[in-house]
Amino acid sequence: MRRYDCRRVKKHRSYTVAEVEKLLGVHAHTVRRWITNGLRLVCATRPVLIHGEDLRSFLAERQPAKQPLRPGMIFCVGCRAPRSPAGDIADYVPHGVTYGSLVGICPDCESIIQRRVSRARIHDVRGDLDVLFSELSIGAGV
Repeated sequence: MRRYDCRRVKKHRSYTVAEVEKLLGVHAHTVRRWITNGLRLVCATRPVLIHGEDLRSFLAERQPAKQPLRPGMIFCVGCRAPRSPAGDIADYVPHGVTYGSLVGICPDCESIIQRRVSRARIHDVRGDLDVLFSELSIGAGV
């Protein structure tokens, strides 16, 4: 599900369908579908007007909940949930001087899962995971 920047919507202003379309970068059919699904209108006659406060609250209700990752957890895109890698083992793959990725296997769907992490925070992020560092990362001072 897509995230919309609710801060762009002014609370004390009314918008037409075309203005909401332009403001949020969505199609007019999307805005009309929102109206069908419960977005309240100021006036149902033409032009259709949507109050900014109603639009903000409607979009806020539809935003997917963020799931902060605890130490030792990596987000699995296939399962759409945080998971601890299979066997509590992850590899650190460096992508630059200051950052890299923890890479493991999801225990449920067996797909590759990865979490970007800075070298400075690797000890805070890894939790109870056994992290295997590659030759490149050991020589870089990790």
